[in-house]
Amino acid sequence: MRVAISEYVAGLRTFVGNGLLMLPSACAVVLDEDGRVLLERRADTGTWALPAGAIDPGEQPADAAVREVYEETGVHIAVERLAGVILREVTYPHGDVCQYLTVWFRCRAVGGHAAVNDEESLAVGWFNREELPELDPVDRLRVDVALDDTAPAWFAVPGQDYDWLPSRS
Repeated sequence: MRVAISEYVAGLRTFVGNGLLMLPSACAVVLDEDGRVLLERRADTGTWALPAGAIDPGEQPADAAVREVYEETGVHIAVERLAGVILREVTYPHGDVCQYLTVWFRCRAVGGHAAVNDEESLAVGWFNREELPELDPVDRLRVDVALDDTAPAWFAVPGQDYDWLPSRS
């Protein structure tokens, strides 16, 4: 299954096919009033993940996070703080390869209702931190850092090997 992509990315794909694209993206760790985390079950992989997506040309990362969460889950959010930045390569089941430079934020729900809101999700739900479904290591890092009120924004330390940072395939 091919997930919907922006006109901008679709245009780039006409030049590079399935080859590597480097894209800026935004991700949100969204909490509700009970401290539960918002997740979506991805249509392309069937795995649970945080809402995220590519930043459109001219769009600020925080605005992209707000837009992506609403588009994918129907939840309106307020961005509270920057939680981190990471570079990660992803190979999708249909063969597209992307390297995402992702900025992620801690956010809170301010309206809307959690539900599948586009073709990118199979399910959407709120999860207690202690009862999160299996997440890949990057999403687990994002949740842990965002929920730690004492943690500074995360970034890869120069020169350090992050062998736990696998490509999602």
